[in-house]
Amino acid sequence: MDKLIVLSAQYIIFISAITAVITTVFSKKTIRNNIIKLAILSFIIAFLVTFIAGMSYYNARPFVVENIEPLFPHKADNGFPSDHTLITLLLSSTVFVFRHKPGIILGILGVLTGVFRVLSNVHYPIDIIGSIIIALLATYIAWLILRRFDKNFKTPPE
Repeated sequence: MDKLIVLSAQYIIFISAITAVITTVFSKKTIRNNIIKLAILSFIIAFLVTFIAGMSYYNARPFVVENIEPLFPHKADNGFPSDHTLITLLLSSTVFVFRHKPGIILGILGVLTGVFRVLSNVHYPIDIIGSIIIALLATYIAWLILRRFDKNFKTPPE
């Protein structure tokens, strides 16, 4: 069971990235372009917020605080927020705006990433929740900006 947890905690992010890229590439040109624009702006916003959050709030990792072994080697740095969860949820939310079904699948993978990272003793639930909130807010803010300033940015009904 530990091997499944470790594999999932470390590698779902790659499955999510491949799924998001395939979904984007095989979308209509206008949707593809809009997913890319939204993803770029969302990632920029999310990583700025993450940098500020990480500097403002330090949350030691469970294996440090509780003096337990993580299921895989990890640096004993700030656990807030979870980068793996943040990236998978950013992929999910940006795809979801234009392609609901793949976005939901990616969202499930993102939440599972967080769960497995908690089970691996490298994050606390607050690290995961923080990542989810940052990803969703960053995508929403990016969506508002693009909708306001880019006349070609439209979200079609699916």
